[in-house]
Amino acid sequence: MNVLGIDIGGSGIKGAPVDTEAGELVQERLRIATPQPAKPEGVAEVVGEIVKHFDWDGPVGVTFPGVVVDGVVQTAANVHHSWIGVDAAALFGGATVLNDADAAGIAEMTFGRGRDQKGTVLILTFGTGIGSALFADGTLVCNTELGHLELRGKDAEDRASARAREEHDLSWEKWAERVEEYLRHVEMLFSPGLIVIGGGVSKKADKFLPHVTLDTPVVPAALQNEAGIIGAARHAATTGPAR
Repeated sequence: MNVLGIDIGGSGIKGAPVDTEAGELVQERLRIATPQPAKPEGVAEVVGEIVKHFDWDGPVGVTFPGVVVDGVVQTAANVHHSWIGVDAAALFGGATVLNDADAAGIAEMTFGRGRDQKGTVLILTFGTGIGSALFADGTLVCNTELGHLELRGKDAEDRASARAREEHDLSWEKWAERVEEYLRHVEMLFSPGLIVIGGGVSKKADKFLPHVTLDTPVVPAALQNEAGIIGAARHAATTGPAR
């Protein structure tokens, strides 16, 4: 079953049709810069552009960078605050909408590094913020938002996200120190058997992961930055409406 997956991020909105049984993009993805400020109307226009680009009239899965409950946005840390309370599923024409990191986690647990993993698995996406997807024996605990845990008096993502590395002009090694501090914190809280690092930085894991030392195995995501698209499509295929 092919489903259009769309991944809304703080800096870019990406989409592509996905073979939801194989976990693979079936066409080259399209990326459009996220409108600034990232208000609902502007983002919806970009989502519509992606749907039109692929001439799509089938099921659609969409990720959102915040807490989403029954298609309604509850938080919006890295997009405009006017999203709070918006029925995103209705705004996107009946698409299936879920938290962006949860989507990436679904993809990694189904097709990637988390496949067949038992116990507690934590998928963390490092980008504009830090997203999290927590799984217990393969079952997703939705909307964990662990990037907003407090470290040194700040949201963890303000110190350890990929955006923070760029804003503070940190070397990969210096940034790895901040990542390790954050990972030690979540390791203490959840005692996971595996931590998977996703987001755009997963393509450059060799630059920072060798500088991260943890008791828990830490591995880069297999699906890298396509995980959100694949997970959104997979979730829509398994839980969403027919169209």
